Amino acid sequence: MPNWRRAHVPGGSFFFTVVTDSRAPIFRSEVARTILGGCIRLCRETWPFEINAIVLLPDHLHTIWSLPPGDDGYSKRWAWIKKEFTKQWIAIDGEENQVSIGKRRDGRRGVWQTKFWEHTLESEVDFEQHFDYVHFNPVKHGLVSRPQDWAWSSFHRWVRLGVYPPNWAGGQSAFNGFREIEQTVGE
Repeated sequence: MPNWRRAHVPGGSFFFTVVTDSRAPIFRSEVARTILGGCIRLCRETWPFEINAIVLLPDHLHTIWSLPPGDDGYSKRWAWIKKEFTKQWIAIDGEENQVSIGKRRDGRRGVWQTKFWEHTLESEVDFEQHFDYVHFNPVKHGLVSRPQDWAWSSFHRWVRLGVYPPNWAGGQSAFNGFREIEQTVGE
């Protein structure tokens, strides 16, 4: 059995990749996107955290969160978000993949991959690289040719705040600075 360990850095900033079960394109659905947004907002009311960056693709999402000082409970937040999303998604007859009898007995449904991937952001450079990676991801996956053309991204907020120019990374087919991140994320 693998030795699975999460980093516990109270008040830290973390990059996450969260994937649907078997990479089902659930988030092509406006209803699914709305449910997920509601779940994240409700979670933040109970367990505050800052969303520094987020992008939602058809079958996964990337996000950067900063937790409050003294708090390292991102796992409980993700567990709650995934559980609440799954309940609401299934309640409206949203699609789910079949799961084994053992997984069903453990309360698992075919909506999310069991785990999520996290990386503790250890420096300003690390943060900036992952921040850009999040916003470039729709281009990387061939969904658009420019980050500004993808609606489900915090890129637009950062353009309004002057962090990115509106045409940032437009027309690039590859972004060499992301090779190292891609190897660790496994995309």
